[in-house]
Amino acid sequence: MNKLRDRVRKRGAADPSGLRVMFSLMQAGQAVERRLEEALEEVGLSGAKFGVLTHLVHAADPLSLSECAARMTCVRSNITQLMDRLEAEGLVRRVDDPTDRRGVRAVVTPLGMERQAAGAQRVQRAQKEFAKTLSAADQAALARVLAAIK
Repeated sequence: MNKLRDRVRKRGAADPSGLRVMFSLMQAGQAVERRLEEALEEVGLSGAKFGVLTHLVHAADPLSLSECAARMTCVRSNITQLMDRLEAEGLVRRVDDPTDRRGVRAVVTPLGMERQAAGAQRVQRAQKEFAKTLSAADQAALARVLAAIK
């Protein structure tokens, strides 16, 4: 067993303390995501639906599905499926693109605006709860560390 361990070490195996930090960061990210998803579930939204609605609410004009995909950093086929679900729920509407007769744009409906606003309130509440778990100094340190990782 010791010979195997020595060979693994010689090959440049990952530093155990570095692995612990990396896995802790991943677990923390999953915990934050889980909190946000639970908060959004209260108003019948997922993180993806909330993201699309937020982009549409803040857009000056209806967005093409390609623009939505770019803003959400996902492929267009995912946005198409997501738009199908949002449209079925009455949260968005597809409209013709005035500059491209083959194109389609998405616009948020009044119900979609209401649901997005309710989701934003839940996200803000979750953010405040999260902020209570860290001191101001720890929050600043965490922000610096996360900025360095990017």
